[in-house]
Amino acid sequence: MPQVATTVTPCVKVEELRVVEVSFCDHEYYSLDRLIASITYDENHWEQRWVVVVNDAEVHRAATSMLCHRYICWEYKRGTLPVQQEAQGATTGNEVMCEIAAQCEQFGFELLDDGIYKDEQKLGSVGCTEGKWWVVRASSVHQQKIPCDSGREAVWVLSMVELTQPSREELLDKPFDELTPQEWERLREYQPVVERELVAA
Repeated sequence: MPQVATTVTPCVKVEELRVVEVSFCDHEYYSLDRLIASITYDENHWEQRWVVVVNDAEVHRAATSMLCHRYICWEYKRGTLPVQQEAQGATTGNEVMCEIAAQCEQFGFELLDDGIYKDEQKLGSVGCTEGKWWVVRASSVHQQKIPCDSGREAVWVLSMVELTQPSREELLDKPFDELTPQEWERLREYQPVVERELVAA
């Protein structure tokens, strides 16, 4: 019986894939710490709302996230999943948050959802957009982003902010939607000084 020459493509172990849940609707797939694909949710589509994205482009769409998961695993194992191009200096949202949290811990700052705090006073916010770090001081009137070379430098810039507690009278002049929970608590304890006129008997 004649033998037929066949080309065997080496299969990749699916166990190498690591899934990071960014949010309920967003998942990132990594192979050896390299982003290879992501799954996101498209609420504007009626039937197939789950989307596989590679290089910021849709490569597959399905009715459930599990079908998208199977697609990524299958195509990756076969070696037919489009290759994710890494932009120079690109970082994911998770990497940025990890870097900010690590730097805040070194400086003794507290990282909350709305910014970075020291002694219950907001110092500002730090972020990274398209590989470029920036910082916004809470005291900045126009909330202007100051460019920085790294996450460490951005948090260091916040460490130079002088902590000054506004007086309770100054807090009364501040718009209510800009008050922090700590400032609200200070206002609750506020007792205005009542000047009484002395009436001669």
